[in-house]
Amino acid sequence: MRKNEKQKRPLLRSLALAAALMGAGASLAGCGYGVSVGRGLLSSLHRGDGSLYGEMENKLDDLQAVIDAYYMSDDEPVSQEEMLEGVYKGYVDSLNEPYTVYYTAEEYAALEESSQGFYSGIGVVVSQDVRTGVISVLRPFEGSPGEEAGLLKDDVLYKVDGKEVTGQDVSEVVSWIKGPEGTTVDIEVYRASESDYMTFTVERRTIEVPMVEHEMLDNGIGHVTILEFEETTYDQFCEALDDLSSQGMKALVLDLRDNPGGLVNSAVDVLDRILPPEKLLVYTIDKNGQKEEEYSKDKDVFDLPMVVLINENSASASEIVSGCLQDYETAQLVGTTSFGKGIVQYVIGLDDGSAIKLTAAKYYTPEGRNIHGTGLEPDVVVEETAADEGESEAAADSQLDKAVEILMSEIGE
Repeated sequence: MRKNEKQKRPLLRSLALAAALMGAGASLAGCGYGVSVGRGLLSSLHRGDGSLYGEMENKLDDLQAVIDAYYMSDDEPVSQEEMLEGVYKGYVDSLNEPYTVYYTAEEYAALEESSQGFYSGIGVVVSQDVRTGVISVLRPFEGSPGEEAGLLKDDVLYKVDGKEVTGQDVSEVVSWIKGPEGTTVDIEVYRASESDYMTFTVERRTIEVPMVEHEMLDNGIGHVTILEFEETTYDQFCEALDDLSSQGMKALVLDLRDNPGGLVNSAVDVLDRILPPEKLLVYTIDKNGQKEEEYSKDKDVFDLPMVVLINENSASASEIVSGCLQDYETAQLVGTTSFGKGIVQYVIGLDDGSAIKLTAAKYYTPEGRNIHGTGLEPDVVVEETAADEGESEAAADSQLDKAVEILMSEIGE
């Protein structure tokens, strides 16, 4: 099956959108597919006597009465709609699960927009450490407003338009950064090399997200970097392979370092392009023990030697791809232990345009490994080396150098 004929897969179709959330976080989130839920289904989730609603209504009336009687603030008054959105966020936050989040209608629209590969923003991928809540820059896209303004990899986000971001849901923070084309956003970051906070005013533009980059290295070794797994990733991946093949590619380095994840189906499609038909690619098990399996179907097979690069920021969907290829010994993994996100979130749209993203299943590699909290161990451990002063990062890439060394020995160069 060629790339233009690729069909949407049934994986998790019963609920899905989500993101084996870009593991650490990302410019977006998502693993699965979004679906609206009507009031008929929602009402069936509540007890028939309405006691839940009644108790909440009474408590909110009491709180509002106290606020009306005593609350004083010099700030602009908060609308009732904003207060209600706060109630919904707090209700979901009470689950105390870092990947389960309530989205307002505006935030959900931004989430869906980003997964399509186009959005209005500053062109910077961010990642969150779920243990500390710290959000940092994974990469600014080449030529993006963020790069032009001076944002750098590893900058730690402190404030967006004056709002502190540490501990906030990364997708919500991304929605603060995005906005209408031509408007500006103030990004305050901490940069270790400067030992101080820095503020950048960045103009938003329409960003076409490059999900895949590729180049031909020496000795016929192709280098394909997948930045995230979104709707446009599969086509871009196929185009990269076709271009490198036309140049006489003999082996491939698939670079998934700093890839925070994305759509499960996108990861499955990429695996389908690599592996022969009827191979188990990944399976999930939900809270009821229901198992769903995904198998390859595409007759095209990538049969050249391959190495996959991973690091501590390779998460979720990128771990699905890495783990599957490692299980089948299709590729050696080189680098450092991956992030370790072996769970799947569904993003479920509600009638009013809002949504809830919640953890709903665990995923497993073909050999039955769930790597949540542990990550994937590379076959060859290579620590990242820092570039010397005046030296480019590419010139100091010890992990890529090891991958090339392994492939050259396999192709007899």
